[in-house]
Amino acid sequence: MNRMTTSPPAMAIDFSKPAGESALLAPDSIHWRIFKNPVAMAIGGVAAVLLEFADARIRSGVWDHSIYKVDPIGRSQRTGMAAMVGVYGPASAARRVIGGVNRMHAKVSGETPKGEAYHALDPELLNWVYATAQYGFLTAYHRFVTPLSAADRTRFWAEGEPVAELYGVTRTPKSEAEFLAMMEELLPRFEPHPINGEFLDIIRSGRAAPSVPRFLHQALARAAVSLLPPVVRERLDLGREHDLRRRDRIMVKAMAKLADRRRDPAAPAWQAALRLGLPGDTAWR
Repeated sequence: MNRMTTSPPAMAIDFSKPAGESALLAPDSIHWRIFKNPVAMAIGGVAAVLLEFADARIRSGVWDHSIYKVDPIGRSQRTGMAAMVGVYGPASAARRVIGGVNRMHAKVSGETPKGEAYHALDPELLNWVYATAQYGFLTAYHRFVTPLSAADRTRFWAEGEPVAELYGVTRTPKSEAEFLAMMEELLPRFEPHPINGEFLDIIRSGRAAPSVPRFLHQALARAAVSLLPPVVRERLDLGREHDLRRRDRIMVKAMAKLADRRRDPAAPAWQAALRLGLPGDTAWR
């Protein structure tokens, strides 16, 4: 098995330049509204990883070929920055960064512990990874920040196509129903694994943001598990100890809503708006 260590490349993206260069997604997109919220992105991202790790091919690809085991926080931060570039970055930078990710993925192949071959550019795996991210971010924002209308949720599923195409995605869900149909096709493959527990332990540890009390990290981890469709949670054997408690829900919603109101001039969303000659707080309006 190829044991190359890969992760998204180090990125120093200036979202404010070049002046006037458009992003892949428009400032009035639902993505611009959702991706500005770090709490929703964190919860949705953890849920997406759990959905991906349910399939042994993706779990093995990430665990065996990335630096996740030795630098999980750094790897997650770089992956998050790649997502931000796809939404807010100048289109030229987004194409460059995504192209780099694709070139690394082309080197990732091997076998699962049960001997099944996988390749990171397998369309089925690419499609599922993209779909889980869309589901995670959208559902986290809808549940913990602000309920979105059916029309806005439909818009969200559709408007990510330009980013999906650059990653080589060949099938994109156009609704939650289509996402769940894709999930049903893969469901026979889903299985519990100790790596899921290791991953959740990393999230609960608070290493990503040591200044934030650990009990809040634990609440965020439970919030992420709560986003999983019940049949997936059952397959992964994530029991009642992962239940989102009433106190957790109150804290997470308060954090998420506060984050949504915080207008940050250093945020990619703010800088991207300035690049386009728009008010910095466009994504917050």
